[in-house]
Amino acid sequence: MVRIMMFEFLLLCFLFFLSCSHLLLSSSSSFSNSTKICPHGQAVALLQFKQSFSIYNSSSLDCYGSYPKTEYWKEGSDCCSWDGVSCDLVTGHVIELDLSCSWLFGTIHSHSTLFRFPHLQRLNLACNDFSGSSVSAGFGRFSSLTHLNLSDSRFSGLISPEISHLSNLVALDLTWNEAEFSLLGFDSLVQNLTKLQKLHLKGISISSVVPNSLLNRSSLISLDLSWCGLHGRFPDSDIHLPKLELLDLEENSNLSGELPASIGNLKSLQTLDLSYCQFSGSIPASLENLTRITYLSLDANHFSGKIPNVFYNLRNLISLDLVGNNFSGQIPPSIGNLTNLYELDFSDNQLEGAIPSSVYGFSSLSYVFLQYNLFNGTIPSWLYTLPSLLFLDLSHNKFTGHIGEFQFDSLEMIDLSMNKLHGSIPTSIFEFVNLSFLYLSSNNLSGVLETSKFEKLINLIDLDLSNNMLSLTMSVHSNSMLPNIQTLDLSHNNISGMFSWNVGKDTLGRLNLSYNSISGFEMQPWKSMQILDLHSNLLQGPIPTPPNSLFFFSISHNKLSGEISPLICKASSMKILDLSHNNLGGMLPHCLGNFSNDLSVLNLRRNQFHGIIPQTFLKGNSFRTLDFNSNQLEGLVPRSLIMCRELEVLDLGNNKINAFPHWLGALPKLQVLVLRSNHFHGQIGFSKIKSPFMSLRIIDLAHNDFEGDLPEIYLRSLKATMNIDEGNMTRKYMGDDNYQDSTVVTIKGLEMKFVKILNTFTTVDFSSNKFQGEIPECIGNLNSLRGLNLSHNYLTGYIPLSFKNLKMLESLDLSSNKLSGRIPQELTSLTFLEVLNLSQNHLIGFIPQGNQFQTFGNDSYYGNPGLCGFPLSKRCTTDEIPYPSPEIEAKFESGFDWKITLMGYGCGLVIGLSLGCLIFVSGKPEWLVWIIDKNIHKMIVRNKMSTHRRGARIS
Repeated sequence: MVRIMMFEFLLLCFLFFLSCSHLLLSSSSSFSNSTKICPHGQAVALLQFKQSFSIYNSSSLDCYGSYPKTEYWKEGSDCCSWDGVSCDLVTGHVIELDLSCSWLFGTIHSHSTLFRFPHLQRLNLACNDFSGSSVSAGFGRFSSLTHLNLSDSRFSGLISPEISHLSNLVALDLTWNEAEFSLLGFDSLVQNLTKLQKLHLKGISISSVVPNSLLNRSSLISLDLSWCGLHGRFPDSDIHLPKLELLDLEENSNLSGELPASIGNLKSLQTLDLSYCQFSGSIPASLENLTRITYLSLDANHFSGKIPNVFYNLRNLISLDLVGNNFSGQIPPSIGNLTNLYELDFSDNQLEGAIPSSVYGFSSLSYVFLQYNLFNGTIPSWLYTLPSLLFLDLSHNKFTGHIGEFQFDSLEMIDLSMNKLHGSIPTSIFEFVNLSFLYLSSNNLSGVLETSKFEKLINLIDLDLSNNMLSLTMSVHSNSMLPNIQTLDLSHNNISGMFSWNVGKDTLGRLNLSYNSISGFEMQPWKSMQILDLHSNLLQGPIPTPPNSLFFFSISHNKLSGEISPLICKASSMKILDLSHNNLGGMLPHCLGNFSNDLSVLNLRRNQFHGIIPQTFLKGNSFRTLDFNSNQLEGLVPRSLIMCRELEVLDLGNNKINAFPHWLGALPKLQVLVLRSNHFHGQIGFSKIKSPFMSLRIIDLAHNDFEGDLPEIYLRSLKATMNIDEGNMTRKYMGDDNYQDSTVVTIKGLEMKFVKILNTFTTVDFSSNKFQGEIPECIGNLNSLRGLNLSHNYLTGYIPLSFKNLKMLESLDLSSNKLSGRIPQELTSLTFLEVLNLSQNHLIGFIPQGNQFQTFGNDSYYGNPGLCGFPLSKRCTTDEIPYPSPEIEAKFESGFDWKITLMGYGCGLVIGLSLGCLIFVSGKPEWLVWIIDKNIHKMIVRNKMSTHRRGARIS
């Protein structure tokens, strides 16, 4: 009975509920169909706001599935039903406006109708383009606002301090705008917005220290102050943020300090990013308390010490990034507990030892970066068994042993370069159909590779096997392989014979086969080839005709013969052409000077070309380096070289060229000029150019027949060899990443090849000519000169005293001239001088002593019979202090007046005799009598000793 009554009661309640629901639905439907709850003024304000903007989809490119929400706002309809608008159901006031990703383009002015919604609680304008807008005072009028999102919308200028009046704000996101806080604006915001749970200011210029109060805001859940220009020291005080889940301080490069132990109090923390700051010290052990953390990034700081063994309980960790610090020691064993790890990056540290071998369960690990450390031993087996592994980088370590076979084919990138691995390349690698990047360079890998092995690597983009001991055999069916390959580097291996591998017909852009023993090369119809490096092989026969798309072609140091075909001039994109060190001959094609406006380097050194240099260098060319050294070219230097306004290096040495090209002094960037061993003769002559060769810092005119005086007008103009401030200049080599200039100079008595030319190196070599006359004093102004060689000429006169100013000089060769006089004592101040050669001259007197002069041997002075003293066996006839320099003597002689001297002598004699008689008669003053008596005694003793020594030498 009770159950029946209960059932009837429930049935009545259910029927009552159905009737009420029907009435409510009918009422609601009737209300919505007949009543607009949006006040008219608000609808007008929204429509005016809409009309102040243009609609461009490019304004919201970062949004997926975006659309123009305001396009659906229609006059006469209820604004509360409009897309992105939410109203209070009772009052009809607009309380939420979400126009994120709405393609809006325009400016929000301070008088915008946006600010007519005082009841607004949520405002989201993210991902639009409000260029020219600022976060103005109008945003501070929304007294009821709890959520404000203006991220990624191109706001700029100062953020109005009125925004700190939004005391009800729970979430503030201004990420990725170009706005900035005033000096105290950020502190005011932190102090007033006490309810904040989310504060995201990524990219906003704060330029402040981290306020202590911010680290004790118990309401905070998410704090992103990355890229904000924070500076100073991170507070050492305890951090009390019990609800904090995200802390991001990335890219505050002036924020320093240590990670406090109180970081372990943030037990709700899921993301910690301190990358690219200046934190130092060690990682606190309290990090083990962050059991909920999923993302930890401390990369690019100055953390040091060992990585603590704190990972036992951090099982939620997905990404661990410690790259670019100074960590040392071994990887802690607790790393094996991170079974959910997706990315592991310990690269660019000083970690050492073997990688832990007892690691299991990394089923999600996809990215492993351990490059640039000191790891050794063999690669652990577990790295070959990761089922999800995509990227593996162990390069620049000291791993040894064989490369093991991989068990899964998921890999997209393998980099094991710069280790000590040996053996063959594992066959499993050739099964990776998803592999895009394979770098095994600079190991000790060996074996024979058949090109057919690569047929499955259809997605391979970069292949670098350089600096190993591999050889290659061409398979019959090796054509059309590696259809997506862009870079192929097989340099420094044992590849020999004919190379005819047709790979990357449409995609290959860089092929490096240098430093092998390849004797034949079959040029393929590559459509995208830009860099082709075949230098240092055994190639014979004519030059292979390069593809027209090529901009770098080096086939130097081979055995090529024949002439340069004019077809090479069809490569109109060529920037660097190096045919040096071959057996090429014939005349140079006239088109070499003008076939490419982009041609920067033309190197034909050490061939057998004859005839004249091409005369057709056109205006607007890009030549930076022209090297025709060691050929049989003759005639004049072409006047059209004056068009090469970018020219830095001109090397015409060891040819048969005549007539000094004084007009080259007008080239504003010319730094290296080598004309040695040609048929230049006569006087260099004068230049009509006011300041010729102002950028020149290496000039070599040696082994010609120049005569007359040294060209003082040119020596005075070598500004690039004067007052170089090496402390404040960036030391770099001439050239670029694709080609670095080289030259051969005679310095320190030896012919030396500079494979790279440092931008601070300077030398002047006028040796082995017929120059005569005195050495100009102005050479002393070249105070940044490293080498000076004037040997084997007919120079006369003294060694200039101004040479004491050549403080950077390392080598000085004045040998085989007719110099006279004494060696200036002041040259001992040249403390960088390593080589000195003054032999075969007419120098006389005492050899200066001190500093570098103590290191020079007899060879520096032989052939000067008038010299004496160390290191020569000839002793000087007196042990007096060395004579003054000839210049000082000359100055003294030119200013000496005998009349004044005789007048002084006469007066002194009369006064001296009178005083002497007075002293001997009176015996006073006693002190003067005592001094005279003592000195007379010393003179007598010295005379006796001197007589005794002379007598001993005679006997």
